[in-house]
Amino acid sequence: MSQAGAYIHISQYSLSRYLKKYQTEADYLLGQRWTARQHDRSVFATWEISFKAIQEKSPKAAELLLVCGFFDHAEIQEELLWRGLKLEKHGMNTHWNICEDLTNGPGVDHTLEESIRTLFSYSLLKRGRSDDSFSIHPLVHSWARLRLKSEPQKETEKAMEAFEIITSVLNRLDQRSTADWAFEQQVMPHINAVAKHILSQCLAGSITEIPEGACTLGNVFSRHGQYKQAMELYERALAGREKALGVHHPDTLTTVNNMASVFYKQGQYEKALELYERALAGNAKALGVDHPDTLSTVNNTALVFSNQGQHEKALELYERALGGYEKALGVDHPDTLHMINNMAFVLDNQGQYEKGLELYERALVGYEKALGVDHPDTLRTVNRMASVFHNQGEDGKALEFYERALAGREKVLGVDHPHTQNTLRGLANLYQSKGQTEQAQSLQARLYAPKSPRN
Repeated sequence: MSQAGAYIHISQYSLSRYLKKYQTEADYLLGQRWTARQHDRSVFATWEISFKAIQEKSPKAAELLLVCGFFDHAEIQEELLWRGLKLEKHGMNTHWNICEDLTNGPGVDHTLEESIRTLFSYSLLKRGRSDDSFSIHPLVHSWARLRLKSEPQKETEKAMEAFEIITSVLNRLDQRSTADWAFEQQVMPHINAVAKHILSQCLAGSITEIPEGACTLGNVFSRHGQYKQAMELYERALAGREKALGVHHPDTLTTVNNMASVFYKQGQYEKALELYERALAGNAKALGVDHPDTLSTVNNTALVFSNQGQHEKALELYERALGGYEKALGVDHPDTLHMINNMAFVLDNQGQYEKGLELYERALVGYEKALGVDHPDTLRTVNRMASVFHNQGEDGKALEFYERALAGREKVLGVDHPHTQNTLRGLANLYQSKGQTEQAQSLQARLYAPKSPRN
């Protein structure tokens, strides 16, 4: 086995001395009553020997491996770690010095690169698809968590460290940056893994209060169309905030607003409207009627009215919010552009296609300039414009815009995201209306194909 060979090489042990250590560790594992199979316990004993050597040689490397046990096992980006641990690059050889508050005290100089290199030397990690990522064999990954089962407090501590790394990164990402959106997509397997571990520990009672970062994870799941996970996190966060801050606190109301958005995205408009109205009344009282958070909830409430067919109510709210945004943020701010885009949607639904297109085009130009051509908000407007062109009978333009929206959404959101699926559906309907049955059926087959598994 590569780990045994690596350990013997590094320690300069004879085979007989190694076998004695192996038997000691195997007896230890049996004493812990691990639920692993006999073969797995034998393999785990090999890793236990290497791990104890690492603990002596490089305690930070040992801790890093345990924390990584709560991420997904594949493609752990070094960038995720240095962003999440708030590390700083030093020099051209890209060493990272751990900040003083994350070390054992002042003067400790230990680099992330050295920790990773130590784990590589014992064959506990392998290089990923790129030079700045690494993977852990699934069994090593399981072992790293299983060995903590006998120390529940430390298990919770390491799970929370992984959680804090993820939420620290997410809190600093700019959702208006295409590069940051792409990075969020890249680390989604780790977000899924960390959320699963944290929620399971909450259910088991190891964590008595949901961490503050639960809303951050909920926002990510909502953006990526994973509504069940988003709602589970929001519900726990709301209970925690109501208890700690009170039902009228702005942070509590933000959670209420976010939960309403999940209901809205799922088409549960009555539930969404009930929560939006609670958030709107609370924000208006706590922050004022012209505060951006209040105006955001006005916008969200209008979205519900629009989808319920109450177009006049929706336009009235949009006009109120648009005036506030233009005054507070400026005419080219993305939030102002969102409002314009939503007003266009109402006009579109009323059959006022020319007026709707005029606003969509204004929003599209602004989005492309502020966010980029492949940003999800830009692509949303492209998709809606395709629908308008289809309704006007301009099939050539509709095809052009649908294809642009589909290519962008598959690239940025993934093939299984609800928005990508929506574009596929629109394009299939376009082909069907043109009598191009074969192309329509091909797209419909993609819609009903089995979805990629999620962690």
